[in-house]
Formats: sequence, structure tokens, C-alpha cells
Amino acid sequence: MKNMQKISNKDTVMNVTQLSDLVKMDSPQAVLEEVLIILDLISPNYNIAPVTSAFTSTVNLFNGSYPGYRACNTEYHDLHHTTNTFLAMARLIHGAVIDGDSFSGRLITLGLIAALLHDAGFVQEEHDREGTGAKYTTSHVQRSMDFLELHGAEYGLSDEEIASDLFIILCTNLAVDISTIMFPSSKVELLGKILGAADLLAQMADRTYLEKLLFLYHELREAKVSDYESEEDFLRKTVGFYDFIAQRFETVLDATDRFMSLHLTSRWDIQEDLYHESIEKQKKYLHQILEIPDSDPYGNLRRGGIVDKVRQKYGNNFKGDIQKNKLIIQSSN
Repeated sequence: MKNMQKISNKDTVMNVTQLSDLVKMDSPQAVLEEVLIILDLISPNYNIAPVTSAFTSTVNLFNGSYPGYRACNTEYHDLHHTTNTFLAMARLIHGAVIDGDSFSGRLITLGLIAALLHDAGFVQEEHDREGTGAKYTTSHVQRSMDFLELHGAEYGLSDEEIASDLFIILCTNLAVDISTIMFPSSKVELLGKILGAADLLAQMADRTYLEKLLFLYHELREAKVSDYESEEDFLRKTVGFYDFIAQRFETVLDATDRFMSLHLTSRWDIQEDLYHESIEKQKKYLHQILEIPDSDPYGNLRRGGIVDKVRQKYGNNFKGDIQKNKLIIQSSN
């Protein structure tokens, strides 16, 4: 369905058909500008200085301009994913406010800084020259928390705020039972669950999610995660991951993903939840390509030239010597 929508405070009009129409997601500056618009919708008096400063510091961290750290070299958990999560976090917070929840300006800032730093643990220190940050996959959440403890003051946070932000970041760890966490307040708990939802929505609604799974597979291999025998096995097990995440949204994260629809309606006058629409379309497409007999499903993933890039870097780890299927299936989103 096409909708004519206002997309900025300058009354620009465009056709909105999918999530990627709303903001130029490959531009960190465009993402920041959209977040600032959202913060103005939440509170016209919101102090944006701490958020803009934290955003600049995080971009510098991932680009290799933060003292003591190398540039991020993981291609799934990268700056693009971080800015996606940052925007999703702002959108969900806005939706929560519309739903009747209230947050102080400082708490919103804490939530946004947690979103910016939730994957900082993938970035290697300057002295760490072995492999890539992918080797820290299983410990990256704790490393992100360690980074926050070490540098939180540089992000303008007090000791108490740093302590709260550690709980928020912890909620992105799929291995942690959130119900057992002793949060310092119900507001911090809600922000933690919102970040848990934002992290997942940002990954799985990205229009190149299926292609980037190939990067994720190789990150897991470097981390010596042995749950997957091949690229094919990894892609097939992703089907089950969709069901796992749907259940996680509903139960563990208290359906905080529902706040996205409220934001999209308020900000864009869009009634559909474009995040979940994107996820469902890609899930359907994944089923389609996996059902093609005797073919490499990655041969039907063409967005961004990502698969070719991975092939050049890692070769082909698809099970068996299978000629790429010539059938082209047009993705529906």
C-alpha cells in the first residue's frame, strides 16, 4: 500500500511503501537528524547536547577515531547496525510515551546511549591485533558493559547513571534470563526491554538482513560457535530463529515492540508496522529460496552485492558443490 506522508518538519512529501523509504539509513547524520526530530516530538525542551555528543563519540569509536581503539571490523555487528538500533530505540521510546509511559530527559538519554554502546564490545583495543572483533561474539555484551564502565564519564554519565545503563545493555543478551535481573527501577527495566526489542527489530527488519546473515555466519565461525555446520545449515536454522524471536517479543520483552506502531502513526501517519512487515516479507522470501531443490539459496540473495563480497573474502562454505540456481525470485519488499 502506498501512502503520501509528511516525512520531515519541512513538509517534504514522498511515497512510503517500506521501512527503508523513511530515512537514509546508510547516512549516520540522517539517522541522527531523525532521532532529534523524534526527541522534539517527545519534548520540545529536551536537551539534545548529550545525545549528539554521544552519537559523535560512537561514530568515532566504530570508525577508528576513538583513542585506544581500532576501527570496527565486524561486518554484521557494524556501525550501520548500531545506528539502526539507535533509531529503533528512539522510535520505541516515543511510542511508549504515546502509550502513557513517562521518562525523564536523562532516562531517555541513558536509553539512547545504551543503544549506541550495546555492541561496543565488538571493537578491539588498539593493542589487540589478532583476528577481528568477531572473536568476542559470546562475550561482547559484557565487553560493551565494560566499555561503558570505563568510558561512561566521557559520555557525560554519572556513576549512578552508568550503573543503570549496564542493566539496559544487559537486556540485549539473548542468553540472560531478564526475569532474574534486579533492576534499580521499573523505568530502567522498561528501557532495557525496549532496547532488547530495538536491537532485534533493527537487525531483522533491515532490508539486507538475509544477505548479512552470511557475515554473521563467518563471525560465529571466528568465535568458534559450533552450532552450525555450513552456510546452508545456518540459513535453514534461521527459520526457527524467527519463531524464537517472536516468542521473545511477546513474553521476555513484554511486547514492547508494539510501541513501534504508535510511533509510526504519530510521526508518519502510517498505520502499518513497517518493521514487522519487513520481517515477515523476508521470512516468507527465506522460505521460498530454501524450497528450491538442489540450489544454493545465497544465489538468490542479491541486495547490496553483499554475497559477492563475502564470497571474495571467505570463499564458499555452502554444503556441497552446488551450481547456483538460475531461477531469480523477485523479493516482495
